[in-house]
Amino acid sequence: MRYRTALLAALAATLTVCWVLTRPLPAGTNVLDRRAGDPAAGKAVFDAGGCAGCHAEPGAEGAARLVLAGGRRLASPYGIFVAPNISPDPEHGIGGWSARDLLRAMRDGVSPDGRHYYPAFPYTSYRHASARDIADLKAYLDTLPAAATPNTPHEIRFPYSLRPMLGLWKRLHLRADWVVPENGLDETTRRGRYLVEALGHCGACHTPRGPLGGLDRENWLAGAPDPDGEGRIPNITPGALDWSAEDIAYYLKTGFTPEYDSAGGEMVEVIAALSRLADADRAAIAAYLKAVPGRP
Repeated sequence: MRYRTALLAALAATLTVCWVLTRPLPAGTNVLDRRAGDPAAGKAVFDAGGCAGCHAEPGAEGAARLVLAGGRRLASPYGIFVAPNISPDPEHGIGGWSARDLLRAMRDGVSPDGRHYYPAFPYTSYRHASARDIADLKAYLDTLPAAATPNTPHEIRFPYSLRPMLGLWKRLHLRADWVVPENGLDETTRRGRYLVEALGHCGACHTPRGPLGGLDRENWLAGAPDPDGEGRIPNITPGALDWSAEDIAYYLKTGFTPEYDSAGGEMVEVIAALSRLADADRAAIAAYLKAVPGRP
């Protein structure tokens, strides 16, 4: 009897610890001001984040790229992630969400009903996004066409399909500090850091990952294997990328390199979004890329 009691107590303690470690963290970052979101400002946030690149239907062109019905399949070592519907449809999209719901999703990786999101949704980067920018983004998303397209489930292998375990993953990889610290950065470079490390989530592709899928921040932007298994995403740190700041800004606007080549692959989508930003924002991104530590 005493043995059974001890065993039950140990089991209860284990379950309690597992629940504490895997539950979504409290929404302590979700502070929004009372100002209504500005759709015009939200469009710039939308373009900086390249939202259409993942959430527009595959193959969509022109105005159809603003129908954010999802469906794009994203390969990974853990299985296939499928981008969700983020149109204003109230049933299948995020039309029923508040700005606070979107903020918690983007900063904490938690759905309105309290489920963890997989980090294929780059909330490890969006954690740095300002509350104002997220409120503006929600206001802009609400102006786009609604799509009554049901979401397609992810195709994730066991044990990665155990969603509660993402609570442990977040405790290891969800960080509040910037990769490149302040250290006297000027205003332009700080703006570039915000666009690259937060909204643009450039590290999600250009930075290698550890065994659990977290970004290897010691090799920030130093290149990584292509998740599709073909080729390698390039190193864009100083030394490996020997372009001038002007060359980088021009490439982000036009897609043309200093060698008169043109962007290909996923960068076509990225440049389609970044080309709509203000020239000053592309110059800020270039300034930041010249300031990050070089990695061989």
